[in-house]
Amino acid sequence: MAAHRRFGRASKADGPARKGLLGRKVGMTQVFDADGTAVPVTVIEAGPCKVLCLRTLDRDGYAAVQLGFLDKPRRLASRSIRGQVASLESKRSKRRAEAGVALLAKPNCEPKRFVREFRGVTEGVDVGQDLTVEVFEGVARVDVTGTTKGRGTAGVMKRHGFKGQRATHGVKKVHRHQGGTGMNTSPARVFKGKRMAGRFGNERSTMRNLKVVRVDKEHNLLLVRGAVPGPNGCMVVVQQTNLLKKVAGPGAPAVSKKKAGAR
Repeated sequence: MAAHRRFGRASKADGPARKGLLGRKVGMTQVFDADGTAVPVTVIEAGPCKVLCLRTLDRDGYAAVQLGFLDKPRRLASRSIRGQVASLESKRSKRRAEAGVALLAKPNCEPKRFVREFRGVTEGVDVGQDLTVEVFEGVARVDVTGTTKGRGTAGVMKRHGFKGQRATHGVKKVHRHQGGTGMNTSPARVFKGKRMAGRFGNERSTMRNLKVVRVDKEHNLLLVRGAVPGPNGCMVVVQQTNLLKKVAGPGAPAVSKKKAGAR
């Protein structure tokens, strides 16, 4: 089975497993709270996600739940992707079942377009089960991971926010150039990590600790405050945050206040 990105960790030091779902960014809008204040939110279509596989410590060395989101036609799916789900009419699987060969449980569904794994406890989850946005009921804040918009090849002013060079006083044709990139004889090279022009965007990015404004069970929508990386229609991973110190809500741990005058 093809390898997929994993989110979260299985170590006991990280505490309980975090809830997570796969989704698609719909766009941004605004809603009004009880005080009439406009709140900018991002609408995410979270689920329904199909449980494709359960990783166990005995067999795989770690515990995780593999989820799939959005159907993909079988004629367009590769063999590795088709292998994640059960064949509708497989003679080979029937022969193996008649021979008493134990087969791994696979869901009877179409191949999925977006597949990711979530580390954590697999108890209470079965292969083939559908997970909806209801898993975020009672969750105050989430982390959203996506791929930023690709800007192509960009200069240093757009890519890194450089000031650029002067518009006059002897500067010609290099107004948007970065200038010098290093010293002369010593060290006679450009240091690694020097900010230069190059490909901008199209990178994995995570927005941490976003407030959950609303959970729409009827339409499987999750509204979070603020922006989410990526264009409209991109795939995102939504997971319960582990930044407990900033969570404000019932069940959140108490945060000790600093003494007056302390820096």
